[in-house]
Amino acid sequence: MAAGGAHVPPGIAWCRLHPTRVISAYRRLAGCLFVFQKPKYWWVNHRQSYRQELEGEYLWSPKKNQNGAKNASYDNMIHVMPGDVVLSFADAAIRAVGVALGRAREAPKPPELGSAGNQWGTSPGWQVPVRFAELAEPLRPMDHASLLAPVLPARHSPIRASGDVNQSVFLAAVPEPMVARLTKLFAGQVAHLVESITRTTGGSLVDDAAEERILQRTDIGPTLKKTLLNARRGQGVFRVNVEQIERKCRVTGLLDRRHLRARHIKPWCICDDREKVDGCNGLLLSPHVDHLFDRGYISFADPGELLVSKELNQAVLTSWALALPRNVGPFSPEQCRYLEYHRVHVFGKANGGRRGGPEEPEVVVIGEPVVVRPE
Repeated sequence: MAAGGAHVPPGIAWCRLHPTRVISAYRRLAGCLFVFQKPKYWWVNHRQSYRQELEGEYLWSPKKNQNGAKNASYDNMIHVMPGDVVLSFADAAIRAVGVALGRAREAPKPPELGSAGNQWGTSPGWQVPVRFAELAEPLRPMDHASLLAPVLPARHSPIRASGDVNQSVFLAAVPEPMVARLTKLFAGQVAHLVESITRTTGGSLVDDAAEERILQRTDIGPTLKKTLLNARRGQGVFRVNVEQIERKCRVTGLLDRRHLRARHIKPWCICDDREKVDGCNGLLLSPHVDHLFDRGYISFADPGELLVSKELNQAVLTSWALALPRNVGPFSPEQCRYLEYHRVHVFGKANGGRRGGPEEPEVVVIGEPVVVRPE
């Protein structure tokens, strides 16, 4: 237990009252700081199953070749993480873009695939949930072969230098230089579709991706992993630390903590390990207020004024008896540091600013915020 009563999970050294004064021992923890990672890109060579897998929102592959030998492109299925981007190639062109919604699981061949892949028999394979959207302008690699050839993977490339499909590869990782080259060729199409697909998940996809990366980490033990994952849900050490600072919902005044949620001010998915459990990075909020704060419809000025986005339907304020103007009381300097992040990157932004991390704060603004201040 740290000074002031805050709970400190094993492996994290911090100071609740001065969160920027992280002791040097914490800084030496190799890889302990979790930062937002860009999604990985994959290339799938769809053959007869293009339409079925797009409409069914999945990828399916056998685990091994027909002769029982391992196939690296099938093994890639278990390396796909939530939030990863999938480029779908069929009929000589990249025709669709997908976003992985979860990890691979063992599953029999979907019946809608029919006779496709009968050579694989009835053995279960790998299935990854992927939500797709088709490109308005498909890209033919053969038309850009000279640009793509220098950035193709050295092994297990999904296409050949000529731009023709590599029939022996089903799913391949796309190296960063190739991603950069394709990004220019697509002229914003892929980024737009990824953004649109991600929005349909209501922000949970980015949190799921961050959770999976924690589970895959080898630099921390199971106890700390559980602590960090519990913090996503407003539970455990994080909740205890928030309750050391906040006693009630600042907006409704509700004191009964059984009906209050512990919400991160700076979104959990883009916090480092210390910020994930820092009590100064949390508020106790009534469920309806929590929803508005999480989605960026409301925020708070450092002195306590309630800030309301123009995107929020005024009927919501009326129905939930959130009278304006309203001051909820001043915040501590430590809380203000997190509130500044919320005002800049979450308030007035689509999906509560969850699309990107600190390096990618650009989220489409859905309405200019209005600051409601006392007269």
